[in-house]
Amino acid sequence: MDRKSDFDAVWSKICAHAGEEFHTVRMLPFTYSITNNNLLTTRTDYKCSKKDFYKAFLIEPIHNPSQISNIVRGASYVYAILSDPRIR
Repeated sequence: MDRKSDFDAVWSKICAHAGEEFHTVRMLPFTYSITNNNLLTTRTDYKCSKKDFYKAFLIEPIHNPSQISNIVRGASYVYAILSDPRIR
């Protein structure tokens, strides 16, 4: 599989787990919904795009949200979701 195919599989898992509880590094609980390839968490009013997740996916392994804070919106949430065992 190429990286794009790998990411498509990850994005499918992200979509499949919408509505489930996830936790940030600081153990703050959140859920999310997805509309038009944009992810909206229950803890924020802004959207994280599918592109944000793809950018972070390409630089993995990621060890903490600060590694991606300059390249994605909602780094804490992107990291929390991508690093969750349900997604990886």
